[in-house]
Amino acid sequence: MPEGHTIHRLAADYRERFGGRPVRASSPQGKFADSAALLDGTVLTTTEAHGKHLFLGFPGEEWVHIHLGLFGKVNFGDIGADAPAPPATDTVRLRLANPESYVDLRGPTTCALVTDAEKQAIHERLGPDPLRADDTPEKAWRRISKSRTAIAALLMDQKIIAGVGNVYRAEVLFRHGIDPYRAGRDLTPGEWTAIWRDLVLLMREGVRLNRIDTVRPEHTPEAMGRPPRVDDHGGEVYVYRRANLPCHVCDTEIRTAELANRNLFWCPTCQAR
Repeated sequence: MPEGHTIHRLAADYRERFGGRPVRASSPQGKFADSAALLDGTVLTTTEAHGKHLFLGFPGEEWVHIHLGLFGKVNFGDIGADAPAPPATDTVRLRLANPESYVDLRGPTTCALVTDAEKQAIHERLGPDPLRADDTPEKAWRRISKSRTAIAALLMDQKIIAGVGNVYRAEVLFRHGIDPYRAGRDLTPGEWTAIWRDLVLLMREGVRLNRIDTVRPEHTPEAMGRPPRVDDHGGEVYVYRRANLPCHVCDTEIRTAELANRNLFWCPTCQAR
């Protein structure tokens, strides 16, 4: 599932290609056809992201709410006069197009036309997002500081903090030497503030580079004289998907276990209890 930086990047891409101009809206698959017909010919006024939720704003306080889930994909393309027709068997839920560009949304968990009030209700059930300028760590800390749940599970709870996924949770805990099984209430306020600030930094870089890089300069392949990481997720990381490999810092074997329904990765030495 894409992490929050990807959704913020998509919001910027939609805005850059289609913002402020009328769009042709269609649903080749048919599942969004009625809503697409209402949007066809209207102007995409704004885009917004909150955690893993993407919102495309149209006149009349109407929004297309998109959640990609595990299988959703977004593909942008450049065109001349018309976008190429998708195959008859294609799964394009929503296509937006103008004379220069088109974008196809396939296989999302959610693609729904919602009102401004319905959109606000979605925001209210989500935690603060490190990539939203007005969000701060205090709301998340109020819940974390009282919880007996492991911090690695809390970081994956979108009601507590929005946008953090499996990669960022593993990496930020490593970067701060925090045992992923520590209860939230056992963190200090200073530790939580440092985690939040680091997430802001890392996720902003994720938006800029369109990939996740978490290693510090002294641990890059060039600095350490090691081969670069080869992984379809891209980016240089400390522990994510590095089970049984040596830690870049201490050479201890990286461990993995299931936590919050996802595979957790950590170094038992650098993140000792």
